[in-house]
Amino acid sequence: MKQLLIGGQWVAGVSSQPLRDKYDGQVYGEMAVASPEQVTAAVAGAVAGQQQSTLTPYQRYKILLAAARIVESRLEPLIELMRHEAGFTRADGDNEVRRCVQTLELCAEEAKRLNGEMVPMQAADGVKNRVGFTMRSPRGVVCVITPFNSPLNVLMHKVGPALAGGNAVVIKPSEFTPLTAVELCKILIEAGLPPTLLALVHGDGAVVGPQLCADQRIAFYAFTGSTRVGREIQRAAGLRRTQMELGSIASTIVCHDADQALAIPKILNAGFRKAGQVCTSVQRLYVDRRIAGEFVPKLVAAAQKMKAGDPADAATIIGPMISEHHAKRAQSWVDEAVAAGARLLTGGQRVGNVIQPTILTGVKPEMKVVCEEIFAPVMSVIEFDGIDEAVAQANAQPFGLSVGLFTADLHTAFTAAKALRFGGVHVNEASSARVDAMPFGGVKDSGFGWEGPAYAIREMTEERLMTISY
Repeated sequence: MKQLLIGGQWVAGVSSQPLRDKYDGQVYGEMAVASPEQVTAAVAGAVAGQQQSTLTPYQRYKILLAAARIVESRLEPLIELMRHEAGFTRADGDNEVRRCVQTLELCAEEAKRLNGEMVPMQAADGVKNRVGFTMRSPRGVVCVITPFNSPLNVLMHKVGPALAGGNAVVIKPSEFTPLTAVELCKILIEAGLPPTLLALVHGDGAVVGPQLCADQRIAFYAFTGSTRVGREIQRAAGLRRTQMELGSIASTIVCHDADQALAIPKILNAGFRKAGQVCTSVQRLYVDRRIAGEFVPKLVAAAQKMKAGDPADAATIIGPMISEHHAKRAQSWVDEAVAAGARLLTGGQRVGNVIQPTILTGVKPEMKVVCEEIFAPVMSVIEFDGIDEAVAQANAQPFGLSVGLFTADLHTAFTAAKALRFGGVHVNEASSARVDAMPFGGVKDSGFGWEGPAYAIREMTEERLMTISY
């Protein structure tokens, strides 16, 4: 079972752990576990590989584009693998693969476009016969630590720009979804990437993560995960650069003049796709009190038509959560809220890892379902009387990743967008609206730095000034 990529070679781990299907619990594979010595060797191999690399930007473009075509050709096996690993439904898996293809294509193009800029040297008094410009160079080794909820595309959003910028990459994927990362590395190598530019290690994040963070040979960390772990990585990184996409309590606001037929399916998809395990899933839904009486029943009726269960069933829209532990925790938060006075409009039931799409109302600010990230198919409706009230409540939390706003009034849209302190404000879209070409990142406890190939590649390279007098 050679699943670790170290020094350009596939090797076995020192032990293995069984991997179980997220719906039926059956073993579908094993994960190789790296020893501390193997982790050290993986970083050393990446350092050597980057220092010895002679790939030109055009060659990197060709490799990433070839990888896109290979991923595209392996749609079905990748969907099947992620059904086991992440509990993805057919729709979730298909979307994950197709977005990965697009992300690879975008990264390929950025490899050709990466350059610096001219500096207006003669803007200074007395300067003549002197020119200046910047160049962009790879940082060296980029360490990528990724979550379970997007095992293919989030991984590519970090690996792709790093490779496009000329770096080597050390990958530590979630221990819930290790085999998707194995397949992606194989695809990149098959596409022509020198294997010495990739390293892949598996194991418990609490063990492998600190070791990677302590290794001073790593120049940059790209992390998606909890705010707690993000803080630990940032402390360990010190003066080294990082990109952090952290926790979130995503909000979407529905104004009185919103197009309800447009809003409802987008909100439900954003709240419940991937079993609500997306950092931008709608957790707080603010609805203008003037329309709540007609809007909320429509929302509930549509949610009740969304089938939850076996992701192998083509009719299933909401598959299992990543583990029964996570599902039990989410259900306990719902039960606590109901016991404290919240009203359950639909859902709330759990069978194994599967939670029915759940909508609550009458929640209080101190309830976990609205003041902590639930990461489950659970949405709380909060009525408001004016847009300023909704904006204030959405802002009154430590996170600021993404927010949606449905309105027909441009004045409302622009005024609210200026006041909402989030990394992204999406008008007439829900909070999880995303195009892979756009910049994506948060503020406050949701982190900093951008994903999106054109933006990430600049973070993963160094800008160097050169001046010439003549």
